[in-house]
Amino acid sequence: MKIFSKIAAALLSGLIFFTPIRAGAADAWAVAAEAVGVLAVYNSTLKSMLALGNDVNAQMAARQQDIEKNGADINPADIKLVDEIMTRLVNSASYELKVNSLPFVWSVNDSEKFNAACYPMNYISVNRGLLSGLHMDEEQIAFVLAHEMIHGLNQHSAKSYAQAVAQSMGAIFLGANIESAYIDWTKFNGIVNYSVAKSIILPAEVEADELGFYIATSAGFNPGAGAAAMARMDYYFRYETQDIFEVDLHDKPNEQTFSDHPDTEVREEKLSQLMTDYSMGHVTVKKVERQYKVYIDGKEIYSAAYAKSADKAYYFAGGLAKAFHDYDNVDAWNFRKGAGRHTDFLTDDKVFRQTRDIAFLENIGDKIRAAVTAAYKNEKPAIRKKYFDAENKRLDALKKIKAENLNADIKAAERLRINADAYNDHKEGKLALIEIERAMQAKNQDNLAECLAIRGRAKAICGDFDGALADVNQAVAQDAKNLYNFLNRADVQRMRGEYDLAFADIDRAQKIDSKVAVIYQLRGEIYDELGDETSAEENFRTCYNLAKKNPRSIPLKYLKRIDAKSAEKLGASEKGIGNSDFHTNP
Repeated sequence: MKIFSKIAAALLSGLIFFTPIRAGAADAWAVAAEAVGVLAVYNSTLKSMLALGNDVNAQMAARQQDIEKNGADINPADIKLVDEIMTRLVNSASYELKVNSLPFVWSVNDSEKFNAACYPMNYISVNRGLLSGLHMDEEQIAFVLAHEMIHGLNQHSAKSYAQAVAQSMGAIFLGANIESAYIDWTKFNGIVNYSVAKSIILPAEVEADELGFYIATSAGFNPGAGAAAMARMDYYFRYETQDIFEVDLHDKPNEQTFSDHPDTEVREEKLSQLMTDYSMGHVTVKKVERQYKVYIDGKEIYSAAYAKSADKAYYFAGGLAKAFHDYDNVDAWNFRKGAGRHTDFLTDDKVFRQTRDIAFLENIGDKIRAAVTAAYKNEKPAIRKKYFDAENKRLDALKKIKAENLNADIKAAERLRINADAYNDHKEGKLALIEIERAMQAKNQDNLAECLAIRGRAKAICGDFDGALADVNQAVAQDAKNLYNFLNRADVQRMRGEYDLAFADIDRAQKIDSKVAVIYQLRGEIYDELGDETSAEENFRTCYNLAKKNPRSIPLKYLKRIDAKSAEKLGASEKGIGNSDFHTNP
């Protein structure tokens, strides 16, 4: 790494470079920390970082910082591609969020750097330069983003930073602001030196490579795409980038020198091996002289020119691997005569497309059928059993996390409800619905009526006004002593344009407790929408005083009238939010 000032960025964000850590590596480090007397610092910092990672306001601020610093990618094709990939991964992949982790949020920024990162609070930042560097290849980008998801799911950022702070004994530097949603992330820069960063990042990158492979394949992406992405990345860094600070290549393949990520060739080999294992050992890709060659049980099936053609070989091989994984007999491949009397096989699923296209162009369908037939004939049942036993073990681990979520204690269940409400405050209805469903499923949830009210508000934000009204009415019916049920219903009525009903519910909430700041905040917002600035300002003044003069509780337009000095300070701090830097050179 060539820029030491960006080390903290690497600690706080999982980058796109892959390699398999053994689960529990962080715990092993904690044992070592105890031995050298810094375990208390490690545990304290880890606790703070995990709390930050479960803070919706911090997640939203991180996204704002990223876009303000790097700009927003305005190319709709980039945004559409990333949205489609992340939506597919989030909705279809096999994974479970930990009870103290937030749902994934993502965006595409305008940085030309070939990079992506996962912040501690499960915000995934994707650089425009990554998309162009990978030629907008959906499959390869999916593996990069799956890699980033693992950093979030396994809380690598929090653990890595806690290790770094403990080892450098720099915890005092963080002060009381570590749990602030508005941390200036640049203050983390320089806390640790490069030797610390290197020792921490590599194991997490290894794990993100391996588990990212399983995330991507479970969502149906091509098993060869991870290795293809590494081949493409290596070519980009060696021959295309003009930015000397963007990459620190090794002089020799397989040599780990000064990079905080494994060598791309090593990672390509490991991801290629994961694809081979996925195929029950049948499909391999090897570099031979200037070509990539694909084999089934050692028999060469296809070769592609070495330069820039790795993706062809890996996608061809990945389709074969997917079929061997999913089918335990040759009949399931559905070999048949297709157009022009060529032998066709498999289905129209996208994951098989390049395999079938190449087979047609090269007229090797019969060759593939012969090799596949022989492979099943010679396959040892123990190999398939061993692989699926390991796969089921991973699924059992996910079930364990889900069970832990369902049995979360009251505080954790309450936090899920609070997070959902915070998403509503940020107008993120879809995220609020994800979080409130988790809250309502928790066995120790102690306020299901308020959960209904929060869910109703989330539905309204998403445009389901009838469903929203049904939920908030049920919430009030179940608990008419909770003023927040009335406030949530008031906000739903506000979104429905039923302002008189909204004011009536706000009045009911005020009768329950007139010292709650949000009562006056909501009423002020409605008056502002109606154009009654005098009434709006009056309510915002009351809110400001009850909220202990928290400037973030008041719209800046009104804060300037209520407290000009605080408004000036807030405006300056908001401008500085974009100073965070989570982006490092490879």
